[in-house]
Amino acid sequence: MKRILFAAAAILSVQVAFAQVKSPEAAKAAVEKAVAATAKAENAFAANPKKVVKFGVYLAEAKAWLDAYNAPVGNAWVGADQNQLNLLMGSVKPLSSENVELGGTAYRKDIYKNCNYYFNGNGMLAMIEITNPVYEDALDKALAAYAKAGKADTKAQKTKDICLGISDVASKYVDEAYNCYTFGDLAKASIKFEKAVEAKATAPLSEIDSTSLYNAGFTAWLAGDNDRALNFFLKCREVGYFYEDGEVYSKLGDVLLKQGKTQEGVEYLKEGFVKFPQSQSILINLINYYLTSGENTDELFVLLNKAKANDPKNASLWYVEGNTHAKLGHEEEAIAAYNEASKVDPKYEYGYVGMGVYFYEKMIAIAEEANALDYSKWREYDALIEKYYVAAEQAVEPFEKAYEISADNGLKYNVAQYLKDIYFRLRNKNEAYNVNYEKYDAIVKAGKAE
Repeated sequence: MKRILFAAAAILSVQVAFAQVKSPEAAKAAVEKAVAATAKAENAFAANPKKVVKFGVYLAEAKAWLDAYNAPVGNAWVGADQNQLNLLMGSVKPLSSENVELGGTAYRKDIYKNCNYYFNGNGMLAMIEITNPVYEDALDKALAAYAKAGKADTKAQKTKDICLGISDVASKYVDEAYNCYTFGDLAKASIKFEKAVEAKATAPLSEIDSTSLYNAGFTAWLAGDNDRALNFFLKCREVGYFYEDGEVYSKLGDVLLKQGKTQEGVEYLKEGFVKFPQSQSILINLINYYLTSGENTDELFVLLNKAKANDPKNASLWYVEGNTHAKLGHEEEAIAAYNEASKVDPKYEYGYVGMGVYFYEKMIAIAEEANALDYSKWREYDALIEKYYVAAEQAVEPFEKAYEISADNGLKYNVAQYLKDIYFRLRNKNEAYNVNYEKYDAIVKAGKAE
């Protein structure tokens, strides 16, 4: 799950970071005063409909709720470094500090009276956790007040300010959602992402937050709440947001298959495959379905042929076809498809990568089969070892070609890792293999390919 809106929220926080932050006590008093003012204005309107509740009353209330939300955080903001915080916070020091690990990432956790700060390895404030809020529902109340301000502002005098306020609320929901995600509370993260979606959709802002919409579904899916996940993924499809490589379709298929709605799930996977034929997750879900259902796998190739007919010069479609045959155990067809990918576009490295990976995995499978044999079956073992070396040598040429033609250093590094392992296994066969092993071993140790 990419932190696209997390970064945006951090930027927004920086813009307001230098405003004076009220103490929790002052913020609570300000909320009570603003709520009383709103109630007075609304009561006056109820008694005399000719009286108008001015939008400024609601804006003042919304700001009071946001100030109450921000009060426990102090002057800190996500993205600040320790020097900036020391300058702004002065004598305010943490009660204690400890090192923690969240989601496999190390943080320094500074514990304050009302919140915790989490610093990453670069000394930057990565996350703020409010532990003692002034009000539990401050963001909900702020959003409601902004919505009322939008309705009351009939001449659109303060539309920009109201929209900025709603965006601020939405960004804080996103921050909270990512915090929950990081802490491993996936169900709560989904709820917070949903609140961000609802906030952005609030008039007069009225925007579709497609990323939070997907993330609400994704975190629900991770939490195993398939009904909730399905709802959000269907909404993503409805608004035309499919995430990277059509991942929404993959998730729709997965959820529906888990729910036993097989035909509906397969139809979404087919629809997604036509739109995103390069998607490996959609492809794998389709292949797994056909393999387990016993249905004719020719349907997969019908879909691929449709895609190729629409885009005959797209080498990636031949690569996908090669992967499909590989998954189904069709060696000749897989190799032919990978070769065709390279013919369609000689600079397309993935045709070579696909072939290299196919023979590498074949080599590994043969090794595992040989190692599982009883010692008495040495003849079978020797025969398998011969096949093992053949597969290893078959993997070398396509990987070397991919390394040669690729301009993607990240891909080249990954290919170098494969080649290092293969040459290590072959190094005793001749000196050239050993030399190549040392070459790729140096690349892997350097951590990059150039």
